Amino acid sequence: MIEHNELGTKMYTLAERLWPICRSITGAGVRETLKILQTELPELHICDVPSGTSVFDWTIPQEWIIRDAYIEDPNGRRIVDFKTNNLHIVGYSIPTNCVLSLEELQPYLYSLPEQPDAIPYVTSYYSPRWGFCLSHAQRESLLPGQYKVFIDSELFAGSLNYGECYLPGESEEEILLSTYICHPSMANNELSGPVVTTYLANWLKSAPRKYSYRIVFIPETIGSITYLSFHHQIMKQRTIAGFVVTCVGDDRTYSFMPTRQGDRLVDRVARHVLKFIAPTFKQYSFLDRGSDERQYCSPLINLPVASIMRSKYGCYPEYHTSLDNMSLISVEGLQGGFNALQQALLVLERDRYPQVTLCCEPQLGKRGLYPTISTRDSTWATRKMMNLLAYADGSMSLLGMAEFFNVSFFELDKLCQQLEEEGLVATSPHAVS
Repeated sequence: MIEHNELGTKMYTLAERLWPICRSITGAGVRETLKILQTELPELHICDVPSGTSVFDWTIPQEWIIRDAYIEDPNGRRIVDFKTNNLHIVGYSIPTNCVLSLEELQPYLYSLPEQPDAIPYVTSYYSPRWGFCLSHAQRESLLPGQYKVFIDSELFAGSLNYGECYLPGESEEEILLSTYICHPSMANNELSGPVVTTYLANWLKSAPRKYSYRIVFIPETIGSITYLSFHHQIMKQRTIAGFVVTCVGDDRTYSFMPTRQGDRLVDRVARHVLKFIAPTFKQYSFLDRGSDERQYCSPLINLPVASIMRSKYGCYPEYHTSLDNMSLISVEGLQGGFNALQQALLVLERDRYPQVTLCCEPQLGKRGLYPTISTRDSTWATRKMMNLLAYADGSMSLLGMAEFFNVSFFELDKLCQQLEEEGLVATSPHAVS
């Protein structure tokens, strides 16, 4: 088994490998990213959907390729260069080759006055335009004169790509893990999700699985809409829980984005896990949504999909800027994101409904389950086991008991295993009527 610090290092190393790639919602960057992930997860199947395909109310856009883009100042110096930082180009910029005065150039420049050292991330997927992003400090330093603008890009009928990995379990009921692969060089908002999801998938491959797992790597928004347009009927029948995996790489905090209803099984599991990992975790409302939960939880789809995150998208100052770099995420941050999601999946896998097999309280002492010396700690530990037995009528799951007793699910899970081994309780995956 991989030690935790080693696992965090492996995830960080994979993020470093993916960092330089210029990704968008379509194109070579997405395919290159998927092929690298496929080396870590050979079961990943790469799919393509042609431009022009109708997916619900949307249409797969043209594919975009960017080869070069720069601005030269009046002295012929290349001052904004896509090859130096892929955030410098507005995503999906059309080809351009012209000379403009500084005044004429300004409408095509994007910067953040409130963050003068950050390069913003800007896109224009569905309206043809071009533009460059730069720090506001650099923008303020531009001198009057003529500037050469060059963008070597292409829009053509190509395809949208996504990756899918399906891991069958004992049941056809499914858990969804969805992450996105469409942002250029940003670490927490982009790369943390795919790398944590890849290692969760590899862990699940060797773990006993009650449920089946549908694991997808998609462009955000258009990718989830596309995937759902092909699979929503079977997913609506089978999905019992799901997570959008994003922003799981920094080590500042933990955050939770619930489903639209806010009280589904996945919501209860996430809140319970975070309560014991990070009691001061930040809980948001579905009104604060912003990622693919918008599609999975939409009314006519209505899947139980939530998000466990570190610092939530849109809520940390480096979000969607060049400051969301590899120094923002950490080995410990990625490991923490992995641990939280792993624990949530373990709760889903191990939750069950205990039912006692004997009338009245069993004699625990003769089975070695009752302490021979009574102390405060031993009394409390025994109390948890007795509480479990007292409520084990088949109508309340271990998760329900953990919530009711205000104890960790994993403590009750261990106690329940002991009671099962002694034949004092039998368990069922569903409530006993």
